[in-house]
Amino acid sequence: MATTASRPSRVAKLPPRERILDAAEELFQSEGIRRVGVQAIAEKAETTKMAIYRHFETKDALVAEWLRIVAADYQAAFDRVEAEHPGRPREQILAIARFIAEGLPGISHRGCPFINSIAELPDRDHPARQVIEKHKALQTRRLVGMCAEAGLPDPEQAAAEITFILEGAQVSTQNGSIDQAGDRLMRIVERIVDQHRSPRDASRATTG
Repeated sequence: MATTASRPSRVAKLPPRERILDAAEELFQSEGIRRVGVQAIAEKAETTKMAIYRHFETKDALVAEWLRIVAADYQAAFDRVEAEHPGRPREQILAIARFIAEGLPGISHRGCPFINSIAELPDRDHPARQVIEKHKALQTRRLVGMCAEAGLPDPEQAAAEITFILEGAQVSTQNGSIDQAGDRLMRIVERIVDQHRSPRDASRATTG
């Protein structure tokens, strides 16, 4: 649902529900969830408020569905690196880090949708917050699994450190406090993975 220069002609070809989600994504990302009303989304989607409520019971439900789509994109990245590097968990971990690193330029402009949404939605019972928490829990489980398959003796700790770096890089990029964040991210994640590996595993990876 990325924005393009030819948005009007592209929007006209989308089904109504997708048009609404496309418009909501653009507005939520650029202006924030709280500042954007349903009427603004309707105008951007070239539809009506009544049409929006036919597809989404409430604005909160629309926010949650938008974040569910964003989360699915991240989970698809895990699927992709597992398919591209079968049986090579170290390379899978580094590929996930690279996916985040390559997305940092976009974050510098618009910010991470999960971080931005959490800041705007303090109520943990909000349906969008529940989507984020479920996504983060699944992401952690998958990363821990990769660390375990890579032979790291404490996969939970390694996954926590990697997550800390991935999310910290996104925040640092968003606020402009660190330069060359992508390169730094990759070096640190590689160091975390290798320092957690046993000497035998590291030697096997080098000679394999």
